[in-house]
Amino acid sequence: MATILVTGSTDGIGRRTAAHLIARGHRVVLHARTEERAAAVRSAFPAAAGIAIGDLGSIAETTALAGSLAAFGHLDAVVHNAGIARLDAPARELTGDGLESTFQVNVLAPYLLTALLPQPERLVFVSSAMAADGVLDLADLRYDVRPWNGVEAYSSSKLLDLMLAVAVARRWPATMSNAMDPGWVRTKMGGDAAPTSPDDAARIQVRLAVGTDPDDLVSGHYVSDRDWRPSPDHLDPARLDDLLAHCAGLTGVALPEESAAARSGGHAPAGQPVPAAG
Repeated sequence: MATILVTGSTDGIGRRTAAHLIARGHRVVLHARTEERAAAVRSAFPAAAGIAIGDLGSIAETTALAGSLAAFGHLDAVVHNAGIARLDAPARELTGDGLESTFQVNVLAPYLLTALLPQPERLVFVSSAMAADGVLDLADLRYDVRPWNGVEAYSSSKLLDLMLAVAVARRWPATMSNAMDPGWVRTKMGGDAAPTSPDDAARIQVRLAVGTDPDDLVSGHYVSDRDWRPSPDHLDPARLDDLLAHCAGLTGVALPEESAAARSGGHAPAGQPVPAAG
C-alpha cells in the first residue's frame, strides 16, 4: 500500500485518479483549493486518508499546504494533477503574488510542492499534447513583454511541466519523475465533445504512480500516444537547470539535492524522455 497525494482531486481526472487508487487499496490524500470544495468531495471518498486544502495560485498557501501534508507521513508518490486553462481570456490574470495565473498554478505550484515535500519515490506531472505549441521564454514567464495569448500560455505551461519532470528526474535519480499527456478529456476543461473519458486518462496517472510493469518503472519520460516529442533544445540540461533556477528565484525555495535516504532506496535511474505508449 502506497501513500499518494493527488492534487486537484475534487473533480475531473484527479477525482477519478483518486477513486482508482483508493479502489486498489492505496492510502490517498485528496487536495482541494478551498474548504467548500473539500466539503463537497469528503463524503464521496470516506476511505481517503484525508483532504489537504490550499490554493495553488498562492505561494503562501502552497507553502502552508506542503507543511500540512506532514500529518499524513511520508508520501510515496505525488500526482501533480491540478491545473487551469484560460484559453479565451482577453487579458492575462495576475495572482496576489504578481504572477500570471496559468503559469503559477500549472508550473510554479508543482515545483514548489516538489521542493518543499520530502523526496517521494514517484512524481507524476500532467503535460498535454498542446505542449507542442508551447513557447519557451524563461525571461518573460509573466507575459510582461510579449502579447497575451491564453492558448499559448496554457500550451507553454504544459511544455514547462514536461521539462520540470525531466529536470527533477535529473536532479533526483532515485525518484521516478515523469510527465504524461492525458489526451483530450471530457471534463469541465475539455468539454463534452472530448473523445477520452476521465477514467481512461486517470489510468495513465495511476500506472505512473503505482504501476509495476517495466513501462511504468521509468524516469524522465513523456508518456503520450501522440507522435510529438520535445526537442533536444527543450531537454538541454542547461535549459532544465535554468527552469529550476527561475522557479527557485520566484518562490525563494530551491529544489534540494537528492537525499541520502532516497539514494539508498534503489529506485530506477533517470533518463531522457523517449516515445512511450499512453
